[in-house]
Amino acid sequence: MIVLSICNHKGGTGKTTSTIHLGAALGHSGHRVLVVDLDPQSFLTRMLGITDVASDESSLALFDHEIKFSALPTRSMPGFDLLPSTGTLTKRMRSLNKPTDVLWTKEAIEQNDTYDVILFDTAAAVTVYSLNAMVASQHVVIPVTPEYQPVIGAEQTAQTVTMVRERLNPELHPPHFLFTQVDARKTAHRKYRQYMRKRYQERVMDTVIRTSASLARTYDAGETVFERDPYSRGARDYANATDELMQRIEDAAGDKPRRATPAPPAADAPPPQPLSSATNGAHASPDSPHAALNDPSSERSPSA
Repeated sequence: MIVLSICNHKGGTGKTTSTIHLGAALGHSGHRVLVVDLDPQSFLTRMLGITDVASDESSLALFDHEIKFSALPTRSMPGFDLLPSTGTLTKRMRSLNKPTDVLWTKEAIEQNDTYDVILFDTAAAVTVYSLNAMVASQHVVIPVTPEYQPVIGAEQTAQTVTMVRERLNPELHPPHFLFTQVDARKTAHRKYRQYMRKRYQERVMDTVIRTSASLARTYDAGETVFERDPYSRGARDYANATDELMQRIEDAAGDKPRRATPAPPAADAPPPQPLSSATNGAHASPDSPHAALNDPSSERSPSA
């Protein structure tokens, strides 16, 4: 069983879209997939056309010892089953304040004999639910739009993954960064991609998710881009990202290194500043995206 969390502490990075389409791509390729919405705001659940979910028909079931995994109230979607979210998660969160409350989800999915892959969608914040997802997972994917705030959120999320790995879940691997909403025409996007690839090296996925009208479109209940527009840019990008992700997971299981892994940045390392504030490349740190602004040797990324 492969367990994945999709996280970024900054919202608006394509996290929910990535969860849906990675799950759908895995399902269409033959895997039995469960997608769990652990975000109390229920964005993923609503994107799939599901509203007014009762508490006992939601992901709250993972936090009830009386409910067996085989009895989870899942919904069937194209390519995967869904355990939807409900706003009642917010109310329950107030009582999940013991150190052992990060173990609920891990204990629940240990009963699984149905699914090959479980994906968790999480809120854009550190909550007991996002910690439950990471403690239960072997891998984390951090979707990141190559812009200032999403990059900061991605780096903070990577620090949270490191903390969980060191203190709570030694089976958790270093995170994979997935660029989303990439527009190759934007200089800022190119510079932040260069910054992330230089700093995190092999942890950054080669595949990127480009801006795509097919992904921005509103779909009917339960549809994904694979049903509506299977030959679109968005469908191709998520199919390729899924293939690469599964190869990375197989490599990790076989301890096959991709490239030398850099040391994680210190928690107090200065974050990159917005590119618009960089007026003099001579004063930029070599580890900052500003360093590439006046670098004539910088490679241009391929057109989207």
